[in-house]
Amino acid sequence: MNAARSLGLRAGLLSALLLLVLLAVWHVATLSSAPVAAAAPALTPEQIEYAKLMGKDPAATGAPTAKSGFPTLAQMGSTIAKHLSQPFYDNGPNDKGIALQLGYSLARVGLGYLLAALVAIPLGFVIGMSPLVYRALDPFIQVLKPISPLAWMPLALYTIKDSSISGIFVIFICSVWPMLINTAFGVASVRREWLNVARTLEVTPLRRAFEVILPAAAPTILTGMRISMGIAWLVIVAAEMLVGGTGIGYFVWNEWNNLSLPNVLFAILTIGVVGMLLDLMFAKLQKAVTYVD
Repeated sequence: MNAARSLGLRAGLLSALLLLVLLAVWHVATLSSAPVAAAAPALTPEQIEYAKLMGKDPAATGAPTAKSGFPTLAQMGSTIAKHLSQPFYDNGPNDKGIALQLGYSLARVGLGYLLAALVAIPLGFVIGMSPLVYRALDPFIQVLKPISPLAWMPLALYTIKDSSISGIFVIFICSVWPMLINTAFGVASVRREWLNVARTLEVTPLRRAFEVILPAAAPTILTGMRISMGIAWLVIVAAEMLVGGTGIGYFVWNEWNNLSLPNVLFAILTIGVVGMLLDLMFAKLQKAVTYVD
């Protein structure tokens, strides 16, 4: 116990050290070019007027910036504070707070993921329990599984004619395969001895499925659900970049079009943190259903 705690402490210290080194490299890389930009002359009234006509902020245009255009740590800190101070503001279709954009993305992922679970887990049970169904469906699974989820997007947009629902459909497609395959594998791997004991005790098929097979296959099913959630969170960003409208993926693309690298970096960090929290949640669930054999 003490050894595990010591290992965790040392790993935490090493992570903190690596973070400090990364921030120091970032600071040096962006600061080295700042004095050159700081010597830039102030804008003339004509240049200020031209910047306004081009939709740019004259103050930001004339302010000292890094030569590379990459934001400094101070700029990133200011951007993070600005977004976190007003996460729920809504100034129209293209200007929403980061919490609202995340909410749209999580809602799409949640709905598509739930639909996939409703299809994949029962079907995986049937495939795992029946060799006949497994052999019949295996060719379809092997053909459909390698197809990139985004390849379905044009077909979804053509048939569904709604960008938001098409995004949910893409999440459904990318989430269904890991859950289906892991459920079928987990059910098929349940020990024959346990099934024979249940059969000897004349346990009904429904009770056998819920009281013998499901607890035994739960760790493998949760592994598939965890993989599916990771893929779904990866795909939603790309899907929202394509369909536009709302969501964290659209936020990244919109800020790139505005050439706002601090906002793009902030969105990337947010995507990573949310993805980590989702993975931690499924890791906790997986640990809760794992048993010692």
